[in-house]
Amino acid sequence: MRIDLLLNKLCLTKTRSIAKNACDKNLVWLNGKHAKASHEVKAGDLIRFDLYSFKHEIEILEIPAGNVAKKDLSKYYRLLDKSAIE
Repeated sequence: MRIDLLLNKLCLTKTRSIAKNACDKNLVWLNGKHAKASHEVKAGDLIRFDLYSFKHEIEILEIPAGNVAKKDLSKYYRLLDKSAIE
């Protein structure tokens, strides 16, 4: 699944266009490298993104097949770090 679509499906960004713009502005990293919006994400990948005044680091546990209920989000990713951007 594309990284911009995944960030939106997992409710990590408010819209897919915000996720795409963040990738275009080099605010998203996939496994330590800057990610384009079209990069494919697999289970086990590490994603870091700087949005909403925070640095987020997550590990993808599973790729969702469709829409995800907010109560089921912990099944798909694990938050490794969330810290304020100075």
